[in-house]
Amino acid sequence: MTAWADALVALEQKIGHSFADRALLERAMTHSSVGDGAVKVRHNERLEFLGDRVLGLLATERLLALFPDSREGELSPRLANLVNGRACARVARLLGLGEIMRMSASAHRMGVRNNDGVLGDAVEALMAAIYVDGGLETARAFFLSAWDEEFSLLDSPRSKDAKTRLQEWAMGLKLAVPTYSVVGQVGPDHAPRFTVEVQVRGFEPERGEGASRREAEKAAALVMLLKQEGKT
Repeated sequence: MTAWADALVALEQKIGHSFADRALLERAMTHSSVGDGAVKVRHNERLEFLGDRVLGLLATERLLALFPDSREGELSPRLANLVNGRACARVARLLGLGEIMRMSASAHRMGVRNNDGVLGDAVEALMAAIYVDGGLETARAFFLSAWDEEFSLLDSPRSKDAKTRLQEWAMGLKLAVPTYSVVGQVGPDHAPRFTVEVQVRGFEPERGEGASRREAEKAAALVMLLKQEGKT
């Protein structure tokens, strides 16, 4: 067995699921930079798209069970705390996904292996792979185990990133939730740079930049928060 194959076996043991279709796990742990565009490689972006939805479903389901009397406005910030990029990256680091992921040498040199956005996408891709291979019950068991610490952090200040704080601020003013849109992207596919604009009704839009859309959204939210705090 190769070192990567050994690492995947160890990951299966850690998550408590042995894949019937090992190709799914390999794909989940493959970054889009592999081949640097010269070779068609099945990477994890499509799995990440599915995993994001599965994660949202499982987190919402668990929150409804834990807080049966809470209103939507109380549940939404908690949901954001569980599924945001920073929380997903923390789970990915606990699982050691950064060390396992397959990526190009250039992406590795640029520090992509430790990028919050990349790690968050990887754990969502892993969630999707588990769901497709083992079904919803298996995905739920993985979620409850892997996100256990995140549930313990619910409502704590350290768990609230700028997007969550901005959403709570807007809700406190009885405004619609902030909206985010990508207004610029530069750089190669494996090392992009995004510019995102955030809008809250009645306030000037603000922009932020980051190595992923999520990072840029958080940066834009932080800019708006700091400007509004400076006015109080």
